[in-house]
This record gives sequence, C-alpha cells and structure tokens, in this order.
Amino acid sequence: MTTEPHLLSLRIVVPPLGGRHGSVECRPVINGRDVLAEVFDEGPADDPRYLLGPDAPLHATDTPREVRLATAECTEGCCGAVYVTIRREGQHVIWSGWRNPDKDDVDLPEFRFDLDQYDVEVHRASTDYSWEWPARTVARLLEERLRERADSLATWECELGAVSAWHWEPDRINVFLFHPDRSAIRENRPWLQFRMTLPISGDDPGEQAERLEARLAAEDPREVAENCGGSK
Repeated sequence: MTTEPHLLSLRIVVPPLGGRHGSVECRPVINGRDVLAEVFDEGPADDPRYLLGPDAPLHATDTPREVRLATAECTEGCCGAVYVTIRREGQHVIWSGWRNPDKDDVDLPEFRFDLDQYDVEVHRASTDYSWEWPARTVARLLEERLRERADSLATWECELGAVSAWHWEPDRINVFLFHPDRSAIRENRPWLQFRMTLPISGDDPGEQAERLEARLAAEDPREVAENCGGSK
C-alpha cells in the first residue's frame, strides 16, 4: 500500500497594524493542520523574511538542514523553540527530527511531501508579497538595493545590518548599520551600531526605496543616525 504524500501550505499571518500584540509569521499548514499550533504555544512562528526567499532555509537540498520554525516570545533559552530537519530524498522532501530544546520530544511525525508540490509552494510563498503593508515593502526593496550596491555604504565605512518594518509602527522603517563592519565584533575590534528611523508615505514603494538609497549614499549616516550599540 502506497502512502500519499502530504500537502504543504505556507500561511502568512499579519497582526493588526498599529497594535503591539502579535508577530508576522510564516506558519506551515500540513494537510490542512496548523502543526505548530498543536505542539507549541510559547511564541510565534518565525518571520517569512527568515524562512522564505531565494536562499531560504525551507528550500530542500540533498544535505539535511535543521530549520527553526518557531521560537518563544521570551527567548529560546527560556521557553524553547521548534526545529525540524528538512532534506530532499529523490522525488520527495522529508520533514523529520522534530526538536524543542526545552522538552524531551515534539509529538509530530515524519512528513513526506511531493518534491514538485513542495517547491511550487515554497516558491509561491517566497514571491507573494500581497500581505505586505507599504512600509514593509519599502523595507524589503531598500534592503535588496543596499545589498546589491554595498559600495554605497562602504563609502561611509558602514555595513548594512538590516532594514526592518514593524507592524506596530506601520508608517516608518528602521535601517540598522554597523561601523566599520560586523567582522569587528568577531575580531574584538571597536565597533558601533547605528539606527536610522525613516518615515514612509503613500508614494510608490519602489520610488521611495530608490530615493532612500540615494539619501544613504549622499549623506554620512554616522552624522545623522542614532547610536544604538557598540563596543565600550
């Protein structure tokens, strides 16, 4: 008797904009079941920016890869997280080895997906931005532009950390920069972290991202940004 492959759906959850509760989540739904809801109530599923995209961890390869799907609202070290090992096996993708560092086991079975259905769903979720609000779209496009043109920040001896848009501040984004770069942290050299909070309007998100990139290239962010961390 042949067992039919499981069906994966990736559901993006966005909490009410302007509210402090909730998180943007990428929740795996398997055969219509929100499997994380069955085994973990300590915090949200991980953000789609970490689980999806061209090089996202949800993409299956022949080499098994452990992926975190959810983490506790406090910290993983306090109340745990949910991990699964993803691997490609012929024409199937296998999710197995469920793990929560805070518990002895996670009561979920091995799931076997058809490779084509799995890849189509991960690609669909990775390229569907219909759930984004304007600031989130600007943040994504600006980060893409800055990573493609790293020299625009290198002029100021800065390296991009991230561009974030938070649902509780739906009309602004935050650009995080390291000076001189993140390698200074590992090498125990002096370093600083800066944050620039930038307002977002109702203009075309692509045009706003282009203008903000030009602004970051034209003025030294170290002169106008807030110092939000660094070595002593």
